[in-house]
Order: sequence, then C-alpha cells, then structure tokens
Amino acid sequence: MKISIVTVAYNAAATISATLRSVAEQTYPDIEHIVIDGGSKDGTVAIVRRDGTHVARLISEPDHGIYDGMNKGISLATGHLIGFLNADDIYAHARVLEDVVKEMRAGNLDALYGDVAFFRAEDPGRLIRRYSSARFSPARIAWGWMPAHPALFLKREVFSRVGKFRTDYRIAGDFEFIARAFHGDVLRSRYVQEVFVHMQTGGVSTGGWRNTLLLNREVLRACRENGIKTNTLKVLSKYPAKVLELIRR
Repeated sequence: MKISIVTVAYNAAATISATLRSVAEQTYPDIEHIVIDGGSKDGTVAIVRRDGTHVARLISEPDHGIYDGMNKGISLATGHLIGFLNADDIYAHARVLEDVVKEMRAGNLDALYGDVAFFRAEDPGRLIRRYSSARFSPARIAWGWMPAHPALFLKREVFSRVGKFRTDYRIAGDFEFIARAFHGDVLRSRYVQEVFVHMQTGGVSTGGWRNTLLLNREVLRACRENGIKTNTLKVLSKYPAKVLELIRR
C-alpha cells in the first residue's frame, strides 16, 4: 500500500532539510514524497534537490497559496493514502507511516488521525503543547474542532468523492475540508492516541490575534456553507480546553 506525503513549501530554506530527512528516515518502504514549492526565492528548491534524493516529484512555480499547493500535490499523488507534512514540521519518530498503514489496513479505514506536539524554532527538543485529536468527532465540527491536520491520513479516493481544498479560504481551508468530508459521519475513521508529528509554532493559524479572528470567521463560514448549525459562542468554547493542552515540564 503506497502512501503519498505532500509537502507544500515557500521560502522554507531554514527548515525543509529536517522535513525531508524526517520522511526519508521512515521505516515504511513504499512512500511517495511530493514537494510543491510556491516559487521560493531563498534557496529552498536547491536544498530539496540536494537533500531530497528520495523525493518522487518536485514542482516549483507560483501558486495561489497553501491550499492551491496542496491541491497540486493531491493531483500528482499516486498512493492509496495521502498525508500532508508542512515544510517546517517533522514526524515524531521513524515508524509513524508504518504505524499509519498498519492501522488503516487493519480497520479498512477511510481516515486515520492522531496528535501533534508543538515546539519553538529556537528549542526544537522541548515540546510545549500537545494538540489532542481525541476531542474531535463529526458531531463536534460545530464547536470548531477538527483533527490535527498534519496527523490526518486519508484514502486518495476520499478526495475524489468530496473534492479538494477550497482556495477561497485563507486560513481555515483545512477545517472547511474536514467539515465537508466528515459531516454526517460518512467516513470510516479512527483516532490513534499517538503523536505523529512535531509541529513548529508560528504558522498562519497560530500567528496572532488577527489570524485568530480570521480563523474563527472562516470556521463559522465553513459550517454555514456545509449545513452545520453553529454560532460564535460554540466556536469560542473550545479555547479553555486548548489552554489545558500546554505541556508542563
């Protein structure tokens, strides 16, 4: 069972080498790593060509944002399963993809998801927060919950059925996809209580209060456009639980 991993990058020269190494070191043998670069100007492509000897496809051209890049990766993917690994994230250990394939085979699943742990760029060895996907269920989409996207793996045919990511969302395109794909509990899915990905803080969805406001507006819009009844208080109610995700050393 081949698994396609899509990495979307833009000016990621400082981090992408670790991401490439993280995929290359996976113990599972049948991996197709696809890198979609948005026309970087900082040497990202040269690093991929130097360090990404395992990379199956590299595309570098201007795009319309991260969701456009992810859609390009989906179109190129030939694996039975598809996952996404950001250009500044790494897998938690070398057996992640092996574990994912084993679980999906055993359960004949459409989707499998686990957790991510966050670190700061200046101290990658110290995890400061764990996002637990255990709180997600299709019934809780209305409260703004979703599985951790880098720790979500889907059969390729799911994208054929429900479509790709919408590029008219700036921050919450992954949430809108989750709302569209999981609403109605139509996917055979399972949560695994395991950290799959170590994720660097500072991404667009964690980049300050303006991004938080935009994220919540887009979450409300995604629910509305997918026939999910919600309101602002429901969506905001998840934040006290997020405080509890902080990992105390």
